[in-house]
Order: sequence, then structure tokens, then C-alpha cells
Amino acid sequence: MNVRAVAELSPEERAALFERDAGVDDARETAREILDRVREEGDVALRELSREHDDVEVGTLDVTDEAERAYDRLDPDLRGHIERAAANVEAFHEAQLPENWTREFEGRELGRRYRPLERVGAYVPGGTAAYPSSALMTVVPATVAGVDHVAVATPPADQLNDATLAAIHVAGADAVYQVGGAQAVAALAYGTETVSRVQKVVGPGNRFVTAAKAEVRADCDIDFLAGPSEVLVVADDTADPELVASDLVAQAEHDPNAAVAAVTDDEATAEAIAEAAVEQAAERERREVIEAALDNDASGVFTARSMSEAVLFAAEYAAEHLSIQAANDEELLERIEVGGSVFLGPCSPVAAGDYAAGPNHVLPTGGLARTQGGLSVDEFLVSQTVQRLDREALDDIADTVTALAEAEGLEAHAESVRKRFEK
Repeated sequence: MNVRAVAELSPEERAALFERDAGVDDARETAREILDRVREEGDVALRELSREHDDVEVGTLDVTDEAERAYDRLDPDLRGHIERAAANVEAFHEAQLPENWTREFEGRELGRRYRPLERVGAYVPGGTAAYPSSALMTVVPATVAGVDHVAVATPPADQLNDATLAAIHVAGADAVYQVGGAQAVAALAYGTETVSRVQKVVGPGNRFVTAAKAEVRADCDIDFLAGPSEVLVVADDTADPELVASDLVAQAEHDPNAAVAAVTDDEATAEAIAEAAVEQAAERERREVIEAALDNDASGVFTARSMSEAVLFAAEYAAEHLSIQAANDEELLERIEVGGSVFLGPCSPVAAGDYAAGPNHVLPTGGLARTQGGLSVDEFLVSQTVQRLDREALDDIADTVTALAEAEGLEAHAESVRKRFEK
């Protein structure tokens, strides 16, 4: 893992670091072709695409009952841990629920109400790893919000992962389908003979899943484009290089396209982090995936001339996960305003948030953390404003309304107000 100075980065290196898309743009044409096939051929296309892309012959697409059976046969200890994690995620998201409100504004009774979406689809990744945690992070907030029907799509396999299926069951999903990739997004967004169409698709996935979400959002709402995992650790000379490296290696474990980086104002710390990351990667079961991620263009260990420069680097990097391991972490957090989810101090590993701390791990990537927060209850709610004006309140603003309406050339708007006073 290379150590580079922030001040010496070339324009090309900066672009690779700060304009990450993890190949999503390149995947969009393929995603469009898959979407068209599913829209035209339905279940037939889902089975053929599973054969082509997953090398799996899918019989039954609907595996909802299998999720319940997986829960029953899962090791009781693991089942207990899934339930504990689910409870923590549920408690955190329940705290996000907004309340309906109504207030008086000089005779204007104004308010805001919230209602849940009726049908939501959650994508739970599979492929080279099992992700029961993603089932909890996508389904639990939807059920907390009160969504009536939550459907889950997860990649097919000759033997579906029991932990993932059990987590889907624990989270409270109403339907489970074994279909993955862009075709899963297509099935949820447009519906097939087996898969019911939803109003919104949420959840992380590979570049084809992300590209498909980008393509369907004109027809079906999505949360945001969540690509391969990212982490940036901001460290000072008090940070433990072994712990910093462990966070980099942990996120690199997800995907060879993961972006994992650390920035520090101390050269000795930077060298130690890079060395520790290489050593730890060599000891992990997913060594090849980790090493590929550590060496990609969006990853690295960087030295800053000051913590102020490190703060600017962090703001520009806009990471999905931001870890601050420094003596003045609270002060640094006040200065770094971007980051999907923030982890403060040496005892807050990113993995805690990935699984059981409570906050959601479905987070914006590719720099979207500059303008987008992580998955929350809000994504599953629709707000509605309510207005009641009495005659006096309308009279109070009538001149303003009619003047603005006429300035816009909308005479009927102005007349609709005047009519109230003719009665």
C-alpha cells in the first residue's frame, strides 16, 4: 500500500480519489439491456439471466417460506446475534420517526403529516459473500416506518445462505425472491408474473445493481446510488496504526473496487499504517480481494502537511464511512462536514456500524456523501402539508396572494381569492 503526500498528488490522481464511480457508468448499457429483457419477458428473463450471470438454474423464484425454515434451522447462537442486531437497528430507527404536527400562524392552521409508502423492494447482496446485515439495514427501517409490503431480492444460489434468509425473516420482510443483479432491480421496479411491482427500491449492490437503479429511477423511486464500500480514516500521531489498518482491511474485504484510505499529518504514522495494512491483508481469508482494494486508484495512505490539510482532504474525499482516530476527534468532526457515517475514537470500528451498533450501513458512495445521508426511516415516508385558513387569515394575505398571482400572469389564481370575499 503506497504512502503519498497530499500536496504532491497529480490532477489524474486527485480525479481517481475524488471522482469515484467504481465502473458504474460503464455498466449502464448492460443494465439497460437487462432491464429491457425483464420488462418484456418477465420470469423467463429472470431465470435465463440467473443461468447466464449466476450460473444457477432457478426453479422457484419466490422463497419466502424458505426464509422462515432457514430461521428455524439456524444455529441458535447465531440466530440470537441476528435478533440482537435487529433490535439495535430497530431502536435507532424508531428514534427517527417524525411526529405529525399542526400549529397556528395568525389564523392559518398549518401542519405536516407523514404516511409510509405501501410497497418497497430491498436488494440484499450475495455473490462472493453473504450479507445478513444488509437484510436488517434495509428491511427494518421500512417496517419501522410502517410500510405495508416489503419485498426482498437476493441473488440465487444452489444453496441459499441460511443466515441471510434468517435475517430477512427476522427483519420482517413479506416476500423474498431469489434473483440478483440488475435483473432484480428490474423485477422490483417493473414487476413480473411472480414479483410484484414496488414503489421504491433500496439497498446496496455491485456496479450493475447501482447502474440499474440509476436507470429505473424515472419509473420507480430509489434511495440513492450505493456502490462498493468506502472508508477514510483521519488520524493523528496518537492513533494506533494497527487499528487504523484493521479498518482499512475490513472494508477492503467487501470488494476489489472498495475505496479505502487514511490521511494523517504524521509521516511515521502513515508508514506504520501502510505496513500494518499489508501485513494484515496477508493473514485474511479474502486476501486477494483485500489486496486488490488496497492497491486500487481510489485507495492509499496519505500524508498531510497539517491537520487542516487533512480536513480539506477528508471533505473532498467525502467517504461513505469516516473514522476519526485522533486526540481531538470532536473538534475535527466539527470541521469535517461530510461523511455518510462517522466513527469517533479507537473503540468505534466501522465494523460495529456495519452490524450491530444501530445506525444504518446503507450509505452514499462515490462522493454523494457531500449532499446525501444514509438510509433512514425518512426514505420510506411521504410528507403531506395541510392548510386551513379562516376568513380573517385569508383577508390578511389576500393582497399579497393576488399581487403575486397577477405578477406571474395567473389571473385565475388571483380571482380564486377574490371570489371568497364576494360571497
